[in-house]
Amino acid sequence: MPIATPEVYAEMLDRAKAGGFAYPAINVTSSQTLNAALRGFAEAESDGIVQVSTGGADFLSGTTVKNMVTGSVALAEYARVVAANYPVTIALHTDHCPKDKLAGFVRPLLDISLERVARGEDPLFQSHMWDGSAVPLDENLEIAKELLEKTARARIVLEVEIGVVGGEEDGVVGEINEKLYTTTEDALATAEALGLGDRGRYMLAATFGNVHGVYKPGHVKLRPSVLKEIQDAVSAKYGTEKPFDLVFHGGSGSLLEEIHEAISYGVVKMNIDTDTQYAFTRPIVEHMFRNYDGVLKVDGDVGNKKVYDPRSYGKAAETSMAARIVEAAQHLKSAGTKIS
Repeated sequence: MPIATPEVYAEMLDRAKAGGFAYPAINVTSSQTLNAALRGFAEAESDGIVQVSTGGADFLSGTTVKNMVTGSVALAEYARVVAANYPVTIALHTDHCPKDKLAGFVRPLLDISLERVARGEDPLFQSHMWDGSAVPLDENLEIAKELLEKTARARIVLEVEIGVVGGEEDGVVGEINEKLYTTTEDALATAEALGLGDRGRYMLAATFGNVHGVYKPGHVKLRPSVLKEIQDAVSAKYGTEKPFDLVFHGGSGSLLEEIHEAISYGVVKMNIDTDTQYAFTRPIVEHMFRNYDGVLKVDGDVGNKKVYDPRSYGKAAETSMAARIVEAAQHLKSAGTKIS
């Protein structure tokens, strides 16, 4: 069962929170980066989450097709076949979906999963993210309520974001200001609007200074204590310890002690994209520099087919990305915790 059933995904999230670890959630944009993610999880003996963004799904469909649903379905179906060869459990997730892309991304994918569930099958994806950080909180939660009702019927976990992640991802830019820090009032409003699992399970991407992009360690000013404050505020009202399953976005450049502190407050999923992109690309660049006269037909020569064969540098890219995922699993303490 390499692709998690709804029941196994729930168990994964419960085990992470109870065990004090979080799953790396790896963004992929191709079959090869998917294979790298699967290999990395297997080598770390960690279950994990593979996710695709709106831009990644668009790219997966073909650069002239540009259809997010086609790309997402293709990834999910391919993942089901190749993941069967690995001794770890994988959940499939769709990443940031803003309001203007709901109709072309998350909503039709939910419809596909509802049809699958009606036939007695598992949903296509195990979770979807609604990113309402760019709209007022009231509107954000109203849309989240509507989506949660649908994800619950589809046996899918919803991820919602309150607060804003700074920086840029897939063309969505978040300003770096006070909105980077979710407030206790935001958290209480979320619990009131969405419940605490009684109306459908969801994960909460609360923000505590997170910024997408590339930063040196220490540059991003994280305040993980914000997560404790919102958990404590909601716990005091509803009597549930660590009521939210939290998600950590924009983790590149974070200090290890900050990551571990965030996990201690209930983070069960941490998105990783920038670092794995670099890990994948770096050996390709080295290959091209080292084999310049082989990958190019310089001065009318014939080049060297062995070094411009995409497999020659693709293997190195996959190996490097997998190694970075092993490191992520070790940092997030999920290494060695696989269910199977």
